Amino acid sequence: MIIRLLSAALAAGFFAAAVVTGLELTLTSPLIVAAERYEQQEPSHQAAKALPIVLAHAGHDHAAPDAAPEWQPGPGLPRMAFTGLATLVGGVGYALLLGAVMIACGREPTPQVGLAFAVAGFASVALAPGLGLPPELPGSAAAPLAARQAWWVMTAAATGMGLYLITIRRALITILGGLVLIITPHVVGAPQAPEAASELPAALAAQFAARSLAISFVFWILIGLGLGWAWQAFSRDTQRGTARA
Repeated sequence: MIIRLLSAALAAGFFAAAVVTGLELTLTSPLIVAAERYEQQEPSHQAAKALPIVLAHAGHDHAAPDAAPEWQPGPGLPRMAFTGLATLVGGVGYALLLGAVMIACGREPTPQVGLAFAVAGFASVALAPGLGLPPELPGSAAAPLAARQAWWVMTAAATGMGLYLITIRRALITILGGLVLIITPHVVGAPQAPEAASELPAALAAQFAARSLAISFVFWILIGLGLGWAWQAFSRDTQRGTARA
């Protein structure tokens, strides 16, 4: 079963990464480049406040103004290659996690089951955390990295467990407990950015957040469908091999 899960996760991860990398390069990478150019064109009196440029869509830290700039791949092909590699690694990892959760819940991976669990995965990992910490462009004002990471982990775990209690356990007490878990991180509140406003245009940041969440939704849907299809395909191949033997 482990070999089958690994094979299905690899197939689903490659499939999702191939599609989503194209979407990222088309829809979000130009916005990142625009944000970087906007930072570089800031007046000198604002440059001291500028935050270091990073490649990641979210979760980047803000170092001191005199800190050495972080390494990043060069423009063009290197950036495209690293974007594709990061998407591939994330796709395979999420597919493994999704398959393990399905099996642990006693559900055999199929396209239909994979789709349902993929929606739950998107809600837990992207949508719920994104309500408090939307995907950020380089140069966006943000709270300290450690605080954001802690809130993200808490929100993702609480949302995932809450959805499990609501959709799998389906008892009144578990449904109420699941709702409490889902709501609690948002009642606590996400870490807030410093008072100083970001120099980036609000419309650019909003467009990036919306596109990033939309791409994440497509990413999870493709992973769920691909994992279910690959699991069934490898199962048929195994059964044929056993019958011939």
